[in-house]
Amino acid sequence: MGANDKWANKTRSLLAKENVQMLNLIGSPGAGKTALLEQAVKKLSRKLAFAVLEGDIETQNDAERLARLGCEVSQLLTGGGCHLEAKMVHYALRDLPLRRLDMVVVENVGNLVCPAEFDIGEHAKVVVLSVTEGEDKPLKYPTIFREARAIVISKIDLIRHVPFKLKRCLEFIRKINPRAPVFRVSALSGKGIKEWLDWLTFFSDGNN
Repeated sequence: MGANDKWANKTRSLLAKENVQMLNLIGSPGAGKTALLEQAVKKLSRKLAFAVLEGDIETQNDAERLARLGCEVSQLLTGGGCHLEAKMVHYALRDLPLRRLDMVVVENVGNLVCPAEFDIGEHAKVVVLSVTEGEDKPLKYPTIFREARAIVISKIDLIRHVPFKLKRCLEFIRKINPRAPVFRVSALSGKGIKEWLDWLTFFSDGNN
């Protein structure tokens, strides 16, 4: 952890030098993280220069999805590791054209535990929770919900089809994190996407 923190601090210095903001996007497998990034690429790329570091255990599927939209994206494979480490992220950042960027979004490995515990030099963490996962996840995984600067409840269009109690979930979130904005979104229908993208733009301006 000590070595990881040293690399995280190096990354913060690099980002400060280049005036780039970095976001650590965390959520379970299938929570909808990549779909949210696809919406960002489609709707923000003309006014916001950003790149994505795509973390996975194996395959380049998600990176290819974003690359097809014209996004600057780099695939980071952990080969079995449950999270991205700060050293790996640092070297990936050095390969990006940082001087031309406003923001870098790191899509971490699908996991609500390990990524929450490892600093990668980000300015903020965002956690994504799908309605298909159940409303109790903030209580089961409090660390990431406590540290999150923003919280996204995704796949909200499915809420009529799953036993997800939105009111209870919001109560659980507020017990753990009373301040972070909570966005209820559907990448499929577009509901709530504008508010989410407005926050991303706000963050990219250094408001973190």
